[in-house]
Amino acid sequence: MIDVDGNQVGVVPTKEALNRAKDANLDLVVVAPQAKPPVCRIMDYGKFKYEQSKKEKEARKKQKVIHVKEVRLSPNIEEHDLQTKLRNVRKFLNQGDKVKLTIRFRGRQITHSEIGQEILEKMSKEVEDISVVERKAKMEGRNMIMILGPKNEKQ
Repeated sequence: MIDVDGNQVGVVPTKEALNRAKDANLDLVVVAPQAKPPVCRIMDYGKFKYEQSKKEKEARKKQKVIHVKEVRLSPNIEEHDLQTKLRNVRKFLNQGDKVKLTIRFRGRQITHSEIGQEILEKMSKEVEDISVVERKAKMEGRNMIMILGPKNEKQ
């Protein structure tokens, strides 16, 4: 058993431990039930739970949620449209989000998948200063997909 001040009391019968907790107007909490004998502690359980929830809330505040933004292209995209999409990709990467580049092939376009490959390679080259290729260009059905992630300061 551990008392209010955090000092180890030793092995104490359950009834005596409950009486000590009642005398101090606190709770007897089982800290390690799997130990032999189980370890108990005298504490204010409500206060303990409150402090735990505050720590969890603080930890959640410091987390960065990473979203995956999708940019869709077609194999016969014009240069100006490509530059517009590129501007969006840069914006997303600077915000710390991942970018999923998707080229959708329609009809007979799928026979020239190398055109889509070239477009994705060009896009990745343009943003290689701020991004890392997380997944190379790969066909999935009628779509070709590449995933870019923001470059960390460590890299």
